[in-house]
Amino acid sequence: MSFPFRKPNSRNFLATLFCTVALGCGALSAHAADPALQKIMAGDQRSDANRARDVYRHPAETLEFFGVKPGSTVVEIYPGGAWYTELLAPYLNEKGQYVAAYPAQSTTGIKNLREKLAAKPAIYSKAKLTPLGSPAALDIRPEGGADFVLTFRNVHNWLDDDDVDVFFKSFFDALKPGGVLGVVEHRARPGTKLSKSIESGYMTEDFVIKHAQMAGFKLDAKSEINANPKDTKDYKEGVWALPPTLALKDVDRAKYLAIGESDRMTLRFIKPAK
Repeated sequence: MSFPFRKPNSRNFLATLFCTVALGCGALSAHAADPALQKIMAGDQRSDANRARDVYRHPAETLEFFGVKPGSTVVEIYPGGAWYTELLAPYLNEKGQYVAAYPAQSTTGIKNLREKLAAKPAIYSKAKLTPLGSPAALDIRPEGGADFVLTFRNVHNWLDDDDVDVFFKSFFDALKPGGVLGVVEHRARPGTKLSKSIESGYMTEDFVIKHAQMAGFKLDAKSEINANPKDTKDYKEGVWALPPTLALKDVDRAKYLAIGESDRMTLRFIKPAK
């Protein structure tokens, strides 16, 4: 079930209250976002295509749920096409620190990311890059430690190589005591077998929570910010049938566009202070 994250009023107050008490979500919405972040969301460093995905990825609500502030030190795991880089790097550029932990085996990806950052030094000048890969590049801890490690739709990619546990341990080591691990991931139905997750890209919440806890994290809160009840999770091409990939191209395209992007868990973990 998806709960609205809007300013409480007579119509949605009870839903918001339930979300706050039962799920630890908090009442979050774009209207409550830091004005600096709102300005960055509207900035010309973002393409129209990236801005169009805000309705599915809810960046203002998601970052607020995790607790990211302009003075935070944030490590983003595997930034991919730099969708969140375009938001986090400018947001943290003046007072905080943005670190992109890119796949250590990448060549083209890191080249593209470096070029992207170099093209707009006014907003990306302080961004740093660090490789992440098993077994030789697991130390992604920035100087002084990170306040946040954030990973968006990545966990399913680490199943084939059995990297889930070594990566979660890397995230734990990168954080300061009391630091936050934020996870957004395609959400499978409870009880889905791991082999099906590898095939479909959908992970169970139980799996993600279990492996984060094995690394030493404590689950702090869940949110339904990125839920999508239209996602039936039973597509031949798995999660990649949905936008933005649309793996089936023109086959049932209207159907998948109407569903939108995947149903996603949004989990906040804490590295205990002791």
